Amino acid sequence: MTETTPFRTGYVAIVGRPNVGKSTLLNRLIGQKISITSRKPQTTRQRLTGILTLEHAQLLFVDTPGFQTQHGSALNSNMNRIVNRSLSEVSVVVLVVEALRFVDADRAVLKLIQPSQSVVLAINKVDKLADRSLLLPYIETMAALRPFAEIVPLSAATGVGVPELARTVAKYLPEHPAMYGPDEITEASERFLAAELIREKLFRLMGEELPYASAVRIESFVMEGEMRRIHACIIVDKQSHKGMVVGAKGSRIKAIGTQARLDMEKLFGGKVHLELWVKVSSGWSENQAMLNELGYG
Repeated sequence: MTETTPFRTGYVAIVGRPNVGKSTLLNRLIGQKISITSRKPQTTRQRLTGILTLEHAQLLFVDTPGFQTQHGSALNSNMNRIVNRSLSEVSVVVLVVEALRFVDADRAVLKLIQPSQSVVLAINKVDKLADRSLLLPYIETMAALRPFAEIVPLSAATGVGVPELARTVAKYLPEHPAMYGPDEITEASERFLAAELIREKLFRLMGEELPYASAVRIESFVMEGEMRRIHACIIVDKQSHKGMVVGAKGSRIKAIGTQARLDMEKLFGGKVHLELWVKVSSGWSENQAMLNELGYG
């Protein structure tokens, strides 16, 4: 590249079916954990932007919820609206699929993308392939679905191919000066990130049912010198869920709090005092006013 290489900046939507690795990919691109992850679908509920600044480009990656095709709750409907809105506001779309898999849920996401949009296909989880020779025919099959701008095989888990994805996407961004400083990694507030890290621990430490019936609300976030003092409420749908979250003699909520606090201290670069409690609010995922309050509107 020469000194006359234009600088490019733009928003890039990372989309795909639930649990295909979008949040892991965002974290790998940014080089820092800003988007929560778990093995369970529906982990991501809100739009989250990660900022990656290269020598000649600034990429504003938008992590979106997985498009929901099975459940019709108000929460899931709102999540789908976030996906649609994000797609309409970006310069480039990164469609994430799983190597050797393309199911109806993937097709539903592909249909959302306008024919005029530049789409880079990211084939994730190539590290899990027992036979790499199967990748080429899969790429040929995918290329026949639409004229993708580029196709990049990668592994979000190991990092293989991820720098190439960033360089590839940058070519399709509009010429524009950087919108953020070179050291900034997200548009999200620390308050938002704190709630997400607590919710991640709920997903990881609880059973199959509870995470989808729970949410987190930050009641207060106060800086006391270098200390962040955070009070947060875990909202559950049923009284029985409250006991599950608290655990025997408070063991589970203590584990949730400890793990979330350690992640916050790493991300924020300072000490955190975190207090958690649990509140029952039946039907919260169908209550639009509450969804708006929680940032899921």
